[in-house]
Amino acid sequence: MASTADIRNGLCIKHNHDIYKIVEFLHVKPGKGPAFVRTKLKSLTNGKVLDNTFSAGHKIDVVRVETHTFQFLYSEGNEFYFMNTESFEQITLNKDVLDAPDLLKEGTNVMVQINTENDMPLSVDMPASIILEVTYTEPGVKGNTATNATKPAKVETGANVNVPLFINEGDKIKIDTASGAYMERVKE
Repeated sequence: MASTADIRNGLCIKHNHDIYKIVEFLHVKPGKGPAFVRTKLKSLTNGKVLDNTFSAGHKIDVVRVETHTFQFLYSEGNEFYFMNTESFEQITLNKDVLDAPDLLKEGTNVMVQINTENDMPLSVDMPASIILEVTYTEPGVKGNTATNATKPAKVETGANVNVPLFINEGDKIKIDTASGAYMERVKE
C-alpha cells in the first residue's frame, strides 16, 4: 500500500473497483484545514476521465506494471495491432485504450504498460510528438496573416489538424500527440 505522497503522473492505481492511470495531480495545502491531493484519473478499462480528491496520507492501492516498447503494425476497424520489439510477441488493443489513435503511423514505437498480475495491457503511451506528412489542405489566402490564422489539414494517418496558412500539401509537420496540435514544420 502506498500513500498520496507517492502519487505521480503515469501511476496506475486500483480505485472504485477499477484500474486508473493518474493523468495529472496537484498537492494542495490550504492555509486552513488539512492538505489534499487533487487528481485527474483515466480509467484503463473504458477510457473515462474522472476528477478525484484524496486527503493527505490516504492509502492507495498501486498496480504493479511493466513498461515495454511496442511497434504499431496496423489497424483493422477498432482493433490496433502492436508487436513487442524485444520478444516479437503481438498484441491487439481496442481503439478506446489509445489516447490518440488517429495519429498512429505504421512503424511508430509506443510504450505499453502491462499489468504484472495478469499480463493484460493497461495503457499505451505515445511519443511526445510525431512527424506526419500533410496529404490535403486548402492553399493559404495571401494577405490573410494579420493574426495567427489557421486552416484545416489532413495528414497521412487521416487525422485533421489545424495548421498555419504557410503549410502546403507534401509538407512534413510535427504534431503534439497529447493535444493533437500543430507544433512546427519539419525541414528535410
